[in-house]
Amino acid sequence: MVLCAKLFSVQVFQGKKHQKTLIAQSQRQEKLSAERGNIFDRNGNALTRNIAHYTISVNPQKVSDKNASASLMSSLTKKTKEFYLKKLNSNKKFEFLERNIRFNQSEVESIKKFKGLNIKKAYRRSYPHGPVVSQILGYNDTDGHGISGLEKDYNSELSGKSGIAIKSKGWKGKFQSRSGLPFTAPINGSDISLTLDLNYQSILQEELIKRMKETESKSAMGLIMNPQSGAILAMSSVPSFDNNNFSQFSISQHHSKVLTDQFEPGSTFKIVAATASLAEDKVSLEHEFSCENGKFDYYGSIIKDHEPYEQLTISQIIKHSSNIGIIKIAEEVGSNSIYKYAKLFGFGTPTNFDMAGETAGKIKPEKEWSRISIGQISMGHEVAVNTLQLAVAFSAIANNGFLVKPYIIDRILNKNKNLEQKTESLVKRKISSEKKINKIKDMLRQVVLDGTGTEADIQGWEVAGKTGTAQKYINGKYSNDHFISNFVGFFPASKPEILSVIVLDEPKSPMHWGGKGAAVAFKRVMERIINMDDRISPPAKEKKQKNLNHFVYSELDKMIVPNQIPSPLSTKNVQKRIEVPNVIGKSLKNAMVILSNAGLKVKVNGSGQVIDQFPKPGRLSKNSKQCILTLK
Repeated sequence: MVLCAKLFSVQVFQGKKHQKTLIAQSQRQEKLSAERGNIFDRNGNALTRNIAHYTISVNPQKVSDKNASASLMSSLTKKTKEFYLKKLNSNKKFEFLERNIRFNQSEVESIKKFKGLNIKKAYRRSYPHGPVVSQILGYNDTDGHGISGLEKDYNSELSGKSGIAIKSKGWKGKFQSRSGLPFTAPINGSDISLTLDLNYQSILQEELIKRMKETESKSAMGLIMNPQSGAILAMSSVPSFDNNNFSQFSISQHHSKVLTDQFEPGSTFKIVAATASLAEDKVSLEHEFSCENGKFDYYGSIIKDHEPYEQLTISQIIKHSSNIGIIKIAEEVGSNSIYKYAKLFGFGTPTNFDMAGETAGKIKPEKEWSRISIGQISMGHEVAVNTLQLAVAFSAIANNGFLVKPYIIDRILNKNKNLEQKTESLVKRKISSEKKINKIKDMLRQVVLDGTGTEADIQGWEVAGKTGTAQKYINGKYSNDHFISNFVGFFPASKPEILSVIVLDEPKSPMHWGGKGAAVAFKRVMERIINMDDRISPPAKEKKQKNLNHFVYSELDKMIVPNQIPSPLSTKNVQKRIEVPNVIGKSLKNAMVILSNAGLKVKVNGSGQVIDQFPKPGRLSKNSKQCILTLK
């Protein structure tokens, strides 16, 4: 009776419990890994790939033929048989024989035949372009999780969602998938398309490496962007690293210095004082400043220009990159305006770029400025910027006054190629009016035409830009032999399509000058891109000429004697035969007035006083209404 009751209890009341135990012993839950999404450039070139890899694991206690298993693994991997026998003879219940190793299909099948050897397929990240894009892409750990670059920043989007499969024990004790058992399919990760152009990126990196070696620089940085939209087309710093073998490289090479490294920019920062002076009508284009013949005692600090100048207009100060001149302008404008426009250009504030690691730069609050800070800051000292910030600031000049947000993520597509996210261009604020900004743009064009940036000029492409040379601040003082050489340029100046920044860290003299070191690399990069990319169109020839004439007249004449100078395009006041006045020895300003009153257009070569002219004085100009002046 007692026995019957006990049997009834086991069968009825404990039956469900035992049933669950039996099911648990005969079934196993297996995680199904999602395939990681890939990253592409703007032309659809794959920057990442997922390569099938396999992990072999065992419970050493359940391997029936350890000697044969070790021999098989040794034949596949070329490792010693003893290596695997040690693992197979372990007292542990779990051992990895191999992780993330590549096998062909026949090798996979041979492993599956051995009882006790468990093989699991997974995908391992591969980077087909290695160092070219490594600092942007980053890399993953052995489990496929992003730990650097975009792989880390967008890990959740790229990873997808794992699935689950329930397998039951079948013939020979192996677990197999069966119909009717619970199954949740994995959701593969999303693909990401960048604004990056792989061809641009390759060219930029090659030329940075070349120029770094030529100038014996410690490192070099470069960036190319669309100044109208803020889209990043290329971004590189060298030395770089190979993210397929990242552990073999110094950690300092893993990060993009374009985002992380701050430096004093030197004369490229002069656009702040120049823009502030025009935007707030503190300085006129014809106003001349004494540049002290190249040497200036500024509250006990001796400021020098690389060449001696006496009287210079704001345009000439920018063109010749006069430190003394820009200090005089800054003093005229005032510290409040200098600080205001530095912040308007985005200095001292992160750009909110869609990659992590960006530094904020630095500009002290106005209340912390010393007596000489306004002068130092106007020259690009006492401030810190990164390469991206410099590019964004100059983009506001290139696009007629709008500060845009830079971005590198173009769009994100889910597993079905449906759009999940699309980045739209974002204007943060307006710096100044188009009219005022265009005057700055004209000045930057002159920098490249016959100023400090002539090494960056590309004939027929209207390049505008600014050179920068800054002494590095080391051990509490400015060094006399350690410099930052940088150049920012864009083209065509009339409607810029491309803007680029090049920075060299500690190039050797005389290539430490921005116009001799960085500007050369800029020209090489841009010439190769122009020759490669048919989407970029040169400016119309007549438009280029019109812009040049506009610069000469607007800067020097229209504001001087607006009622006396006929329009360059007007023929009403031009007589059939014109006697050419003698302007040799005159200042450019006076020469322009005299020749314009005579009905002549003017083309200028050089700066300073007129030393020659064509046609010669007194000759009657019949067919040509243009006088070419040579200045020195």
